[in-house]
Amino acid sequence: MERMRQCQSQSTKCCALMFFGPTFTVFLCIACINLPFSSSKCTFQRYFLVGSNHAQTRHRVLKIDRTESKDLVIIDDKHVYNQQEVRELLGRLDLGNRTKIGQKGGSGLSKAVSAYGIVGFVRFLEGFYIVLITKRRKMADIGGHSIYKIEDTSMIYIPNDSVRVAHPDEARYVRIFQNVDLSSNFYFSYSYDLSHSLQYNLTLLQRPYELWSSADPAAEEEVYAQSKQDSFDIFEDEGLPTQVVYSLQNEPYYKFVWNGKLLEHIKDIVHPNWLMYIIHGFCGQSKLLIYGRPVHITLIARRSSRFAGTRFLKRGANCEGDVANEVETEQIVNDASVMSFTTGSYSSYIQVRGSVPLYWSQDISTMMPKPPIRLDQADPYANVAALHFDQMLQRFGSPIIILNLVKKREKRKHEKILSEELYPAVINLNQFLPPEHRIDYIAWDMARYTKSKLCNVLDRLSMIAENVVKRTGFFINRTDFYCHTLRPDDRWRDVGGQVTSRGRLQTGVLRTNCVDCLDRTNTAQFMVGKCALAYQLYALGMIDKPKLQFDTDCVRLFEELYEDHGDTLSLQYGGSQLVHRVKTYRKIAPWTQHSKDIMQTLSRYYSNAFSDADRQDAINLFLQVYQPLECRPHLWELPTDFYLHQRSTMALPNRRRSYTLWWSEGILSYLPVPYDEVACDDTMKKVKVKRLSRFDESIDIYTEFFKPYELTCFDDTFCIAMTNSAREFMPKSVGVDPSPFTVRKPEETGKSVLGKSSKEETILQRKTAASAPPPPSEEAITSTSEDDSEEDRDDEGSVSQRSTPIKLLTESGESSRTQEEIQFQQTAREPYGLRLAECPTEDDLLIYKRFAHLGENQHTVEKTEHISFANIISLVPVSRFPEDSIYSVSVPHVNRDSRDVFESHVTAGQGQVRALCREDMLLYREYVKNRYM
Repeated sequence: MERMRQCQSQSTKCCALMFFGPTFTVFLCIACINLPFSSSKCTFQRYFLVGSNHAQTRHRVLKIDRTESKDLVIIDDKHVYNQQEVRELLGRLDLGNRTKIGQKGGSGLSKAVSAYGIVGFVRFLEGFYIVLITKRRKMADIGGHSIYKIEDTSMIYIPNDSVRVAHPDEARYVRIFQNVDLSSNFYFSYSYDLSHSLQYNLTLLQRPYELWSSADPAAEEEVYAQSKQDSFDIFEDEGLPTQVVYSLQNEPYYKFVWNGKLLEHIKDIVHPNWLMYIIHGFCGQSKLLIYGRPVHITLIARRSSRFAGTRFLKRGANCEGDVANEVETEQIVNDASVMSFTTGSYSSYIQVRGSVPLYWSQDISTMMPKPPIRLDQADPYANVAALHFDQMLQRFGSPIIILNLVKKREKRKHEKILSEELYPAVINLNQFLPPEHRIDYIAWDMARYTKSKLCNVLDRLSMIAENVVKRTGFFINRTDFYCHTLRPDDRWRDVGGQVTSRGRLQTGVLRTNCVDCLDRTNTAQFMVGKCALAYQLYALGMIDKPKLQFDTDCVRLFEELYEDHGDTLSLQYGGSQLVHRVKTYRKIAPWTQHSKDIMQTLSRYYSNAFSDADRQDAINLFLQVYQPLECRPHLWELPTDFYLHQRSTMALPNRRRSYTLWWSEGILSYLPVPYDEVACDDTMKKVKVKRLSRFDESIDIYTEFFKPYELTCFDDTFCIAMTNSAREFMPKSVGVDPSPFTVRKPEETGKSVLGKSSKEETILQRKTAASAPPPPSEEAITSTSEDDSEEDRDDEGSVSQRSTPIKLLTESGESSRTQEEIQFQQTAREPYGLRLAECPTEDDLLIYKRFAHLGENQHTVEKTEHISFANIISLVPVSRFPEDSIYSVSVPHVNRDSRDVFESHVTAGQGQVRALCREDMLLYREYVKNRYM
């Protein structure tokens, strides 16, 4: 990933910040960092892999030897070719490899495949294979950087048939490897680092300029000379200094990279632009239209490649602190009217899900829907939990908040075993941490609350979400609006995180878990994401209060995005889609949803019983956890893969970690800020600095995003196919408020959210949703859920002290009203927006009295009578002007620079042109190069 820092000259300091535009080509070109368009040419002895940028102006060539049966021999000449040079090179290769001069046909150079990137190289028992991306689809756009989903791949055997040594088990390994469907939820980007969060990527650009300017100049000269050679400067002889741009290239976070092992064979051989890292999980983007103003909501889920596997075969954690089903979910909200990272407004919020960090598993030898949970190893000092939370402190900072949703009361111990082990482990670790950085533990039996008809699950989750977001804060790359100071909100004052001169940083993270980390976890994460979305939209100036209500276009759009996110992650880990959705916990799901839930449960059971073992073998082989060798048992012969994921069982650890100082060195001194985002010596070693001319095409984000050199069908662009709130959810009738924050009835939306249900069922669902109890008080939130420690009671009859029971209607009273009265109230309420039976509020009565007072006095007021306007209307200044009313407005102050610009504009119109200065020459030079070069 490349990032740019620009300075006016070599002697001045940084004056502007630029994010490296998509340069998918060789050596910092116009389409991304990697080579987007690559074609494979082959002869009998070699493969020639030609990579280029989108504009086909720069090319690189890799030469792969085909005469080695088991070794991988790759040559990269590190030279950048233009279009004419690469054509001449391929022409000479074609002519030199023909058996006879002038012969055409099968001999010479032939095209093998066209691809969009290299996934990696893999070897089983014979020679190496190369895996190429042959089809892609754009899924999102962040700051002008495109994110693609892999649609199809091609796996090509490198050695030719004359040197190939056949092995009888090679074909079986190939089939197992291809069981990992790369066309299913694998994503990549040429210029944006998907393995890191948006906060990390943008804060890396904001580090002090002196850190980049002190880089080794000898290592930069080759890069700078090459860029200067490729870009012709017509002003070079005029004595104007060439503007230098510093580009940053950092290492990916390998925990979320799925092809890291496949690229190890070539990482130190080829140019970094050939390396393209892919992630596995989910990526979706939707457009929220706020009175025509576009706002993009992006959801990115990164699945960990460590201790990865399927549902019942990967539980708990390994000896290194990596947990099963660990997914980092990031929601990004940005104003799409401004695309640049430098001038645009971007906000993000991160959550984490993962299995309980203990040594535990489930016995799947018996055909049971819920195999018994067992603890595999005793861990009295919580060593594995310490390793896991050490990773989280290093990546997210403090506080770490655990939301444990497993059951706490069961007739036969099942899930309760995990809670009884996790809570003492957290207590043990917290006694060594400073009080302000301790791990927070929230235990809540969500399943028990769901069974009760008298409790509202989502209200309790919304209270937890509000508390969590206020503690962790969120990331935004702009300062607060002035209107937030004029009209402060009580919720906004309590938002945590770290406030900087350039915005806000999220410090800490919420870690949610149940047993499977699927259904309950996804609903809890949706509620936290909904709360964070309200704060993000408020910080971007889109809404006046940081609160969103259900049944609005905005929340329905976000709910659909989160359900796609949950379905995708559930299919990857559990083998089926979500069984319980947000509508299920809101108790507004249609009756047909119950049959779908049964089918999803059966599908999950079938997948866990019959296909998970094959999927686990494929994941182990793809991630190179298991590498085939002649002297090693085959993958299908292993009774278990426990020893593959637990390194401590194969070798003794070099150094035993402290049980008291269980965190890594240096982390505690920078908390609550994440250690990975601090500009210290350890983090600076992961970043490489290069410099090149400012006019190099690699920073031309306009050309990369809009592609003016291509003929593109407008209907096929990604922006048209994106989910749109106005098109998908807003009612099509005339006169409806187009605001996406207006509460609408389910039958009024442009897209049905309840499915194909009858009219009576819709009315029943509305009544059920309307009868939900009010939210509990904030004092009811504790970290240990004390009310669950009482004696066990019946699930259906128990009512928690944190919830409010529903008042049931009797036959007399409400139900005794006639049908005509009810119909009249509904008819009167819809056009006027009022309930005529209820008394007006005090504010409405005050407004009415003022209006009546004006009407009474409009003919009786005499000239000599003193009118007190304070009794009629209250005027409160809401602007920055010292005096502002309907009677007088103070003249705003105009600074000297603005006056000079206006005066020069007037004099130019009169024909008096002033002498050009240095800044004018630089601006004109940039215009000429962008327009004609």
